[in-house]
Amino acid sequence: MSLPEIIPGKTRLGWIGTGVMGSSMCGHLLAKGFAVTVTNRTRAKAEPLVAKGAEWADTPRALAEKSDVVFSIVGYPRDVRQVLLGDDGALLGAKSGAILVDMTTSEPSLAVEIAERAKERGVHAVDAPVSGGDIGAREARLSIMVGGEPEVVAALQPCWEAMGKKIVRQGPAGAGQHTKMVNQTLIATCMVGVCEALLYAHRAGLDLNTVLQSVGPGAAGSWSLANYGPRMINGDFKPGFYVEHFIKDMGIALAEARRMDLALPGLALAEQLYVALKAQGHGRSGTQSLVLALAAISKVEWPGGVKA
Repeated sequence: MSLPEIIPGKTRLGWIGTGVMGSSMCGHLLAKGFAVTVTNRTRAKAEPLVAKGAEWADTPRALAEKSDVVFSIVGYPRDVRQVLLGDDGALLGAKSGAILVDMTTSEPSLAVEIAERAKERGVHAVDAPVSGGDIGAREARLSIMVGGEPEVVAALQPCWEAMGKKIVRQGPAGAGQHTKMVNQTLIATCMVGVCEALLYAHRAGLDLNTVLQSVGPGAAGSWSLANYGPRMINGDFKPGFYVEHFIKDMGIALAEARRMDLALPGLALAEQLYVALKAQGHGRSGTQSLVLALAAISKVEWPGGVKA
């Protein structure tokens, strides 16, 4: 199958999904000079991109008919299936040689299915979930984990560089999604530790910001502590990444673990704590709001209050 030459000002891009992450990521491609067509379930969320020069399409299929490369970053695997493989999905509108790039955190098996079905129609498909949250998306320094054929992944380099700082091909279709499951397992178990440590410091009567000055630079430091610790302390629970989406990710990872006969008790515990957090009304809060669920277990009043 032929591959499009990806050049700003020449290559036509399509973008499906303009949420917390997608809006910034698409905006970087526009800023690089790419012609971009966008679509989203709620048009109002795409209007800022349209104001910057993007064209609107009513459906993913219509968008794909105008695009050489179609990117998608939506909520759940069912949404991925709808926007790429559905009756109005991008695959049916994609011309031979086009590339579908799904950047949603989704099921590895679905990524393989998309690649197989795309190949039948002479279309390339890549799975490329990302890590870095809303800050990484805004600052174009995401880590992008890619599954797909080497030449297709290489051809997309101008797009990867517009959105991320670390781009690694992990293997064939589905490998990007498996790597993202590794990433989410690390984050989930680390986040429990960050919350428990800050709760300990609070109950011990320590000044939390002063504590961060000592523990942040040392062996106990982590991205989550550095980026989410201050948000927790300040009572900032706005979503860089939604709790309900994180629960989805952990569910995928646990299902894959069961399929591979792996016991991941730390991840299972983290998932249950996040399910409890969602039950407390924080499904649309940021993942750092886990500290509220853990505080509730010990009947601790968290100092920052709730500003979700």
